[in-house]
Amino acid sequence: MAYSYSTLHTITFPSSPFPFQRTLTPSSLFPKPAISIINPRLLLRSDHHNRLQNMQVSRVTSVQDAVGGAMALFQSSPATWQSSLLSNLLIFLLGSPILVTGLSLSGIAAAFLLGTLTWRAFGPSGFLLVATYFIIGTAATKVKMAQKVAQGVAEKRRGRRGPGSVIGSSAAGCVCAFLAIFGVGGEAFSQLWRLGFVASFCTKLSDTVSSEIGKAYGKTTYLVTTFKVVPRGTEGAVSVEGTLAGILASIVLAFVGCLMGELNNDAVNIINISLGSIIAVLMQQALQSWHL
Repeated sequence: MAYSYSTLHTITFPSSPFPFQRTLTPSSLFPKPAISIINPRLLLRSDHHNRLQNMQVSRVTSVQDAVGGAMALFQSSPATWQSSLLSNLLIFLLGSPILVTGLSLSGIAAAFLLGTLTWRAFGPSGFLLVATYFIIGTAATKVKMAQKVAQGVAEKRRGRRGPGSVIGSSAAGCVCAFLAIFGVGGEAFSQLWRLGFVASFCTKLSDTVSSEIGKAYGKTTYLVTTFKVVPRGTEGAVSVEGTLAGILASIVLAFVGCLMGELNNDAVNIINISLGSIIAVLMQQALQSWHL
């Protein structure tokens, strides 16, 4: 037997003087309430959750905007004082473990000013040149430090240099940097200021390395003015070992400058000719002193 169902029902009221029919549906049989009752706590929780989400999105957007702005400032070309300061600050924070091995706190402050000035004048390549100078010079200072301390020829504070050393080492380079920033001499002199900047640090690195390696490995040291044999560590004394190490260090730093585009062929020729002239003069003086 088959059954069929309908969702519509017709009811007739015969006893009424006005008989009528009414068609009922399930919705009319079971009407829904006109007003829905919602728990206020759920509304508060939902509103709080939405506010938290909006705050998180706002924070992420703010961080992204800040990072984007910092990257744009970091990559700005030519460099500005703002980008130089930001870049230098970031690098100093990351490189602080290395900086404290070679500089005192006041020396780090002076080096920070030097780094900012260098970045502003010559961009990242100039900054990298100074960083290379610092790393090589610090490494040479630390060579046989215990022996140098025992002999009383080590740098003060076990080689951690102060602001005076930083300023003295970079004075010529800072002058070239200022001249480049303010465009003194125009485009014709811009390469000259770059050359002077690189040459100043090559010269200072040669002096530092030759002195420190000479103290560590020099067998015989001569006073540069009279070429008389003097003890290692004497002011103005030179040795073959230290001199060769200094020349090699300056060549390495000059090569780094070439790789970073800080030197051109003309600049290289000037350096080569200058080195040849200096070596010739020193040899002549040595020969004259030897015959006397």
